[in-house]
Amino acid sequence: MEQGFFLLFAIGAVAAALGVVFARNPIHSAVALMACFVNISAIFVMLQAPLLAVIQIFVYVGAILVLFLFVTMMLDIRDATLRRFLPGSNFAAFGLVALLGIEMLVLVLMGRQFPETIAGTTTGGEIRELGTTLFADYLLPFEVASVILLVALVGAIVLAQKESR
Repeated sequence: MEQGFFLLFAIGAVAAALGVVFARNPIHSAVALMACFVNISAIFVMLQAPLLAVIQIFVYVGAILVLFLFVTMMLDIRDATLRRFLPGSNFAAFGLVALLGIEMLVLVLMGRQFPETIAGTTTGGEIRELGTTLFADYLLPFEVASVILLVALVGAIVLAQKESR
């Protein structure tokens, strides 16, 4: 059964990676990259490495992908987004959504057959200790870094605005 889930997530990751490469719209490419990262984190969960899965989601999806999206949004790509990208791209988008829907359905239906230890709950103490250390002992540096990133984001938006005449 684990092999079936691995194949499901691996096929989803490869399909999403192909979507990243073949999508001409950078926003569609970034969304496909997010789907690829989520599938990879699910593989990490299956390998009983929940910390790597959480780091995959937080660092790559939460930070780096958002950075890609902000840079893409700040570039002037309006004319590129109005063009037709790939012939049959509507069919490809429908196929990707259908594949992800089937994947979610299989996970919901088959997930009831697995014990709780597959999700890595046996190593919950290590993650709890990491969270306590991060948000108790290192709360001030964590908050300072978030404020610095917020100021940088606001500065980038102000600098990217075009002057109105």
